[in-house]
Order: sequence, then C-alpha cells, then structure tokens
Amino acid sequence: MPPAGSLTAEQLNFFDANGYLVLEPFSGEEDVLALRGRMAELIAGLDDGGADGTQHHRAAMDDYCFKSADNISFFYEGYFDFGKFDALLVPAISTVDKAFGDDGCLKQPKELSIRFVGHALHEHDPVFKRFSFSENISSVFPSLGYKRPAIVQSRYIFKLPGVGSEAIQHQDNTYILTEPPSCTGLWLALEDATVNNGCLWAIPGSHKNGLKTRMIRDENGTYFDRPTPSYDHKEFVPLEVKSGGLVLIFYSTENLSPTSRHAFVLHVVDTEGCEWSKGNWLVHDEIFYTEGWEWSNFSHFPNKIYLCLLFSQDTKENCP
Repeated sequence: MPPAGSLTAEQLNFFDANGYLVLEPFSGEEDVLALRGRMAELIAGLDDGGADGTQHHRAAMDDYCFKSADNISFFYEGYFDFGKFDALLVPAISTVDKAFGDDGCLKQPKELSIRFVGHALHEHDPVFKRFSFSENISSVFPSLGYKRPAIVQSRYIFKLPGVGSEAIQHQDNTYILTEPPSCTGLWLALEDATVNNGCLWAIPGSHKNGLKTRMIRDENGTYFDRPTPSYDHKEFVPLEVKSGGLVLIFYSTENLSPTSRHAFVLHVVDTEGCEWSKGNWLVHDEIFYTEGWEWSNFSHFPNKIYLCLLFSQDTKENCP
C-alpha cells in the first residue's frame, strides 16, 4: 500500500483545479498524540515570567520574531502590538490583548495563552523532525512535480477556545516566495477542525489568479508591495477535517467555540529550478544537518543556507 501522501490522478486534478486538497485520513492517532504530547512538554518547560515570557514578548518583538526562523519561539495569543512583524507576517483581525493584563502578567495559564510556536520545530525538535521528514510527508511532493523539495518553516498552532485569533485571507507565497512560486502549505489537523472552532477556508480556483501582494523585507523595512486585496466571503468554502487529516494550503477564522483546534503546519518550496526571493522575511543564520538526509545549497537563499531535503538520497560524505 502506498504512503498516505502518494496522490492519485483524481486528487491531483482536484488540487490543480481548486488550489487546495484534503487528504483524510493521513496520519494515525499515534502521530497525532506524539506531536501534541511533545508540544505539551515544550509548553510546560517554558518560563512564562522570564526571558521567554511576558518580559521578552513586550520588548524588541520585531527582532525576536524575525530571528525565529531557525529556532523554536513562542508567540502569545492576541498580543498584536508586536510591531511590523505581527501586523504583516502574522496578520490578524483582532487587536485585543487576549493573553496579558494591564499589569503585564498572563491573564490565564500559559498553556491557554499561546497562539503558536515556530518556526523551526522541524529542525530542532526530534519528535517534530521525525514527522516532518516521514515517508508520508515526503511522498506528497513527487506527485506535485517538486524536484528537490525542502521545508523552510514549521509552526504549531493552538487556536484556543474563545481566544483563537482569525488569520486574514492570504496566500502563502505572499510571505515565502520563490521564482517561479513554489511554496505549498501542509496543514495537519491535530484535533477535529470544524466551522465552529476555526477550520480552514478557501476560494476554489483562486490560485489561478496569480499572486495578489507580497510582503517584502529589505533595507527600507518590512512592507507590502501592493494593498492587501479584499475578498467576497461568499466565495469561501470550509475545509472541515478530522484529526489526523491533512490539508494542502490555508486561511482560518477566529475560534469562538469552547473547543481548541490544534494543528501542525509545514511550508515547503522547491530548490531546483526556483530562485529564493531576496525580499523574503525568512532568514536563517546557521547551517543545519540531519543524519541520513541530503542537503541542498540553495544559493539564492540569504546567507547561503543549506536546506534539509525531503528525500534521502546522498550519504553524509556527499554533504557539504
């Protein structure tokens, strides 16, 4: 039996026509519990009053966020005066501080206050790394025509009950661009995702209309090259999915339900035949290596980062 990520002709045709695809089931309960359990351990070890807590998140947030590309960083729910990073990279509709009170302390326990964790879980945590480079994940991309796919970003999203913020409608290539565009988002449901707790939504076929706007980071700062477009909400369809299901793409609404909606997200680009945009926010400062996995020298990536590929082809001796 082929891996869950091996796409059929019918699935490929649907993805090509609509710009999204739901694979259900995709991952088993064992994977789901492993990822959720490991995240619970990471949160339990977080100092909510020290350098990674309130004080850290109220100071120099732009620097903290932009440097999160190659580490595991924690971002609190609803605290949207993060400067240009949250207003641009993590756009949201609410401006209410849902995590912190006027005294600078968390209003509720940290496990009920964190919005997401990113952006290099796939690099630095063994549990998330094992899933990210599993056969199920790697088998998705040959079907989509990727020649040398590489994970450039990962994020664990909590979408907590009553406070889980809405992400505005967007295209992933707005924030992670190659030429030609090649960024695909893989969104794994770690709990059932419904219209009530903030499932993903998509406009079928909208990917064929091209990239609407780009977020650029350069010597002039961080900004959009064009105004963010508005969309007719009537055109969106909900992408409800059971725990363990995988969605390729995304946009999600606010979670005002009494249940959470945990998810793990990977963003993947092709490193062959694609040039990394110099205006991308994503910058890694280190070269990382994973035993048994091939490397790619993506020469157009800032600082000539070496990206871990999704397919094991070369031995360590062949790596730079």
